[in-house]
Amino acid sequence: MSKAEFIANVAAAGDMTNAEAKRVVELVFGQVEDGLKKAKKEGKYTIGTFGTFTITKRPARKGRNPRTGEEIKIKASKSLRFRPSTNLKTAAGIK
Repeated sequence: MSKAEFIANVAAAGDMTNAEAKRVVELVFGQVEDGLKKAKKEGKYTIGTFGTFTITKRPARKGRNPRTGEEIKIKASKSLRFRPSTNLKTAAGIK
């Protein structure tokens, strides 16, 4: 789903104009972004009955180029993971 489609769905569900829905969606996304910026220190950001975003660190390691078999160095990196809440899993039919 594109962002425009998401905004249109919010507008229809909330009985509001697309401009109002866009403002609401931007506010929500902005709050999530701000929460993730603050989560750099703690390592996670939880949104009530929605789920938890976790920042994980991957150490540097050695890998192998599958084409040549040559050993290569892979840099350390960070990754963002999301663990949905039980309510979200139920809504998706997972649990």
